[in-house]
Amino acid sequence: MKKTNSAGHNIYQGMALIADPIHQYALFTVPEDNAPSETTEKDLIDSPWMQRLRRIYQLQSARWVYPAAEHSRFQHSLGTMHVAGEFAKSIYSSLSDVCKDVPSCNYVEELLRLAGLLHDVGHGPYGHFFDDNFLSHWGLTHEIIGQSIIVEKLGVDISRIKRSPSGAFARGEALNPIHVAYLIKMPEARENTRQPRWLQFLRQLFSGIYTVDNLDYVQRDAYMTGFSLDMVDIPRLRYYTFFTKDGLTLHQSGISALGRFLNARLNLYTNVYFHRTTRALDLHLQEIFHDTMEIIFPYNPVKKLDAYLHCDEWFLFNEVQSWLAHNDQRKRKLANEWRKLHAREVKWKMSFSTEISIAQIHRGTGFVRAENYEAKIRECLPKKLKEISFKVDLATQDPRPLNPMAEPGKRINIFNPVTEMTSPEPLLEIYRFIPARVMHFRVFSLSHDYDEELSQAAENVLNAVESSSIPTNI
Repeated sequence: MKKTNSAGHNIYQGMALIADPIHQYALFTVPEDNAPSETTEKDLIDSPWMQRLRRIYQLQSARWVYPAAEHSRFQHSLGTMHVAGEFAKSIYSSLSDVCKDVPSCNYVEELLRLAGLLHDVGHGPYGHFFDDNFLSHWGLTHEIIGQSIIVEKLGVDISRIKRSPSGAFARGEALNPIHVAYLIKMPEARENTRQPRWLQFLRQLFSGIYTVDNLDYVQRDAYMTGFSLDMVDIPRLRYYTFFTKDGLTLHQSGISALGRFLNARLNLYTNVYFHRTTRALDLHLQEIFHDTMEIIFPYNPVKKLDAYLHCDEWFLFNEVQSWLAHNDQRKRKLANEWRKLHAREVKWKMSFSTEISIAQIHRGTGFVRAENYEAKIRECLPKKLKEISFKVDLATQDPRPLNPMAEPGKRINIFNPVTEMTSPEPLLEIYRFIPARVMHFRVFSLSHDYDEELSQAAENVLNAVESSSIPTNI
């Protein structure tokens, strides 16, 4: 067969495709044929730190409720990288208008893509649950660990990358791992003052009402659970997003797309993250998680990054399995509880459930902590039931960041094309048109034997609380 010379094939040099159920296809950079030693996105994707995320599920407990939801942090990270790159190309023109010292478009694209790719690299087993029930005892979050991994373990490769999928950086430009680390975590006030304004603005794509992170996970979690195919119109939202001197701004014509996204996200919280069985499984997990982690990883992860590399859900599963016949009684007891969890034996049964509106919460009607409700409910129980085991679960106290049910006080910059003015609009005004704004209040017990008594006591407490208008800061 005659070989055909064509310049057209050069467009495929240094690029590869990832097939994805949410974004169809996503590009990533690979070494060109004439530069096999080139450092590209492929090096980071194939690094042990990113491959580790294959062994950490995106949904900590909801995957035991929705059988198809077996997707991992790895898949979500690739999707976030793609969304970040598309936003970079869309917002660059407006960013360069308000920040004259911004680097080249290709540089900004790659910076955002790498921050999207690596934003979850610090996660441990069971994701956000790991933050609340283990990392918090060290004063850490997965973002802090992620920053250490980015700078200490992946920094050299990051600094060697010289192009984005759109092309090479401008002469003299080099990626700074510290800038990537800055983007993935909400910085302290003093940190902001040390960073260039253009970088501070880009940070808003990772910390706002809609972000490159949640625009991926809302669609991915909805699709993979099979719960919902609510339309999330990312192209429209992206098109109407730009930068003004006030920061990230949404054109008034994009409000409808934002509303649809917020509604999809709220429905996902209500029906997936706040599902009664998901919450029941989390209550069981809370009882055993910290003690288990104290045994298998009794270190500050930031000081033991090499060991942390192997700390994932597969490792945890294998460890606790090996304890079932262990001589140590504590390990055997923990292993038996993990066996029940892995077998989906739901320990806590829902005895009572109701919903409290956001309006009630903002009027100061309710307690802050579940423990306060538990104490009051116990007082209302018949004498013979005073000592029964039960737990109150408040679904606004959720480990995911920026829980939409608890953030209505946040503001977003809206551009009015008639007045050509930008003003910060309270998110509460946008939520006003979205009906699914409630806090889920549930009482769980070990059996359904006393559902009637627990329900009556809970209703009595809620009625008393409603009439007394107890101050709250929920």
